[in-house]
Amino acid sequence: ACEGTLACSTCHLVFEDHIFEKLEAITDEENDMLDLAFGLTDRSRLGCQICLTKAMDNMTVRVPEAVADARQSLDLGKNS
Repeated sequence: ACEGTLACSTCHLVFEDHIFEKLEAITDEENDMLDLAFGLTDRSRLGCQICLTKAMDNMTVRVPEAVADARQSLDLGKNS
Protein backbone atom coordinates (compact mmCIF):
# COMPACT_ATOMS: atom_id res chain seq x y z
CA ALA A 1 0.00 0.00 0.00
CA CYS A 2 2.81 2.44 0.82
CA GLU A 3 5.35 0.91 -1.59
CA GLY A 4 7.87 0.19 1.15
CA THR A 5 8.08 3.71 2.56
CA LEU A 6 7.13 2.70 6.13
CA ALA A 7 3.88 4.67 5.99
CA CYS A 8 1.49 1.81 6.81
CA SER A 9 1.54 -1.64 8.39
CA THR A 10 -0.45 -3.63 5.83
CA CYS A 11 2.49 -5.96 5.07
CA HIS A 12 2.77 -7.11 8.70
CA LEU A 13 4.11 -10.68 8.85
CA VAL A 14 4.91 -13.08 11.68
CA PHE A 15 8.02 -15.20 11.17
CA GLU A 16 9.01 -18.55 12.63
CA ASP A 17 11.68 -18.29 15.34
CA HIS A 18 14.51 -19.81 13.29
CA ILE A 19 13.87 -17.39 10.41
CA PHE A 20 13.25 -14.34 12.63
CA GLU A 21 16.69 -14.83 14.21
CA LYS A 22 18.33 -14.55 10.76
CA LEU A 23 16.69 -11.25 9.81
CA GLU A 24 18.58 -7.97 9.79
CA ALA A 25 18.04 -5.82 12.88
CA ILE A 26 14.80 -3.89 12.98
CA THR A 27 15.05 -0.10 12.59
CA ASP A 28 13.43 2.39 14.94
CA GLU A 29 11.17 3.52 12.09
CA GLU A 30 9.92 -0.01 11.42
CA ASN A 31 9.43 -0.61 15.13
CA ASP A 32 7.33 2.56 15.41
CA MET A 33 5.13 1.46 12.50
CA LEU A 34 4.76 -2.05 13.95
CA ASP A 35 3.29 -0.49 17.10
CA LEU A 36 0.24 0.27 14.95
CA ALA A 37 -0.06 -3.26 13.50
CA PHE A 38 -2.93 -5.57 14.42
CA GLY A 39 -1.90 -8.83 16.12
CA LEU A 40 1.65 -7.75 16.93
CA THR A 41 3.97 -10.49 18.24
CA ASP A 42 7.60 -10.63 19.30
CA ARG A 43 8.36 -12.14 15.85
CA SER A 44 6.51 -9.50 13.81
CA ARG A 45 8.15 -7.59 10.98
CA LEU A 46 6.98 -5.54 8.02
CA GLY A 47 7.39 -7.56 4.85
CA CYS A 48 8.47 -4.52 2.85
CA GLN A 49 11.57 -4.21 5.04
CA ILE A 50 12.74 -7.81 4.62
CA CYS A 51 15.35 -8.76 2.03
CA LEU A 52 14.92 -12.39 1.04
CA THR A 53 18.01 -14.59 1.14
CA LYS A 54 18.82 -18.16 0.17
CA ALA A 55 18.77 -19.07 3.89
CA MET A 56 15.03 -18.35 3.86
CA ASP A 57 14.23 -21.04 1.28
CA ASN A 58 11.10 -22.99 2.27
CA MET A 59 10.30 -20.59 5.10
CA THR A 60 6.77 -20.23 6.39
CA VAL A 61 5.39 -16.90 7.55
CA ARG A 62 2.00 -16.12 9.00
CA VAL A 63 -0.13 -13.27 7.73
CA PRO A 64 -2.39 -11.96 10.51
CA GLU A 65 -6.13 -12.47 9.95
CA ALA A 66 -6.77 -8.73 10.07
CA VAL A 67 -4.70 -5.78 8.92
CA ALA A 68 -4.47 -2.30 10.38
CA ASP A 69 -3.55 0.37 7.86
CA ALA A 70 -1.51 2.90 9.83
CA ARG A 71 -2.21 5.54 7.19
CA GLN A 72 -5.88 5.47 8.22
CA SER A 73 -4.97 5.63 11.91
CA LEU A 74 -2.78 8.66 11.29
CA ASP A 75 -5.52 10.34 9.23
CA LEU A 76 -8.04 9.84 12.05
CA GLY A 77 -5.70 11.62 14.45
CA LYS A 78 -5.65 14.67 12.20
CA ASN A 79 -9.42 15.13 12.54
CA SER A 80 -9.32 15.59 16.31
